[in-house]
Amino acid sequence: MEDTPKLYNNSNKFKFLAVKMFHWAIVIAPIILFLLPKTFFNEGESVCLSKMLANMECYACGLTRGTMHFIHFDFASAWEFNKLTFIVVPLLFLYWLRSAFIVSNKKVPAILDKYM
Repeated sequence: MEDTPKLYNNSNKFKFLAVKMFHWAIVIAPIILFLLPKTFFNEGESVCLSKMLANMECYACGLTRGTMHFIHFDFASAWEFNKLTFIVVPLLFLYWLRSAFIVSNKKVPAILDKYM
């Protein structure tokens, strides 16, 4: 029976652990961001390559700040920073929900598994 492949060899265990840690990070990150003040990212230098190299704002400029204000229920400020926040945050929530199911070892609902 030695020549039968093992289901969990060292490589598969590492991949499984890495995926599990990734999903834990996805679940914990919004909680940490919620604990930070909503103005945490409002100050400081921009890290946008488009803004640094071409001095132009891209479609994602203000998305991090908008997301922070959105998760703190400051929707007016989120809209001012970036209107795409209202599309991106619900999609991120669905991805977060899928990761929460995976971390808790529950069966992922078919609708989340199909589109994520």
